[in-house]
Amino acid sequence: MPKTLYVGNLPWSATEDDLSRVFSQHAQVVSARVVTDRETGRSRGFGFVEVEDDGAQTAIDALNGFMFGGRPLTVNEAKPRETSGGGGGGGRGGYGRR
Repeated sequence: MPKTLYVGNLPWSATEDDLSRVFSQHAQVVSARVVTDRETGRSRGFGFVEVEDDGAQTAIDALNGFMFGGRPLTVNEAKPRETSGGGGGGGRGGYGRR
C-alpha cells in the first residue's frame, strides 16, 4: 500500500521529475506532484510524493532537511484532508438579547 509524503519548502523551479528523481534514491516512487496556483500556474512551494510503504520512512529520514535547490526540504507523512461537515453555522448572534 503506497504512502503519500508531504514535501515542503520546495524551490520555485522544482518539477515533478525533480521530485521523482530525488525520492527514487530512497524509495520506489509511485507518483510525484508539485502543487501549483490555479490562476498563475506557478509552484506554491510544496508537493506530494507517493512511495511504496516499505520505503516511506527511509525517504523521510533521508530527505527531511535535505538541501534541494538551496533550500532545506520538509518531508513528512501527509495528513489526510479534513472534510468540512457542512456550512459552518452562520452568525445570527444576539442569543439572549432583547
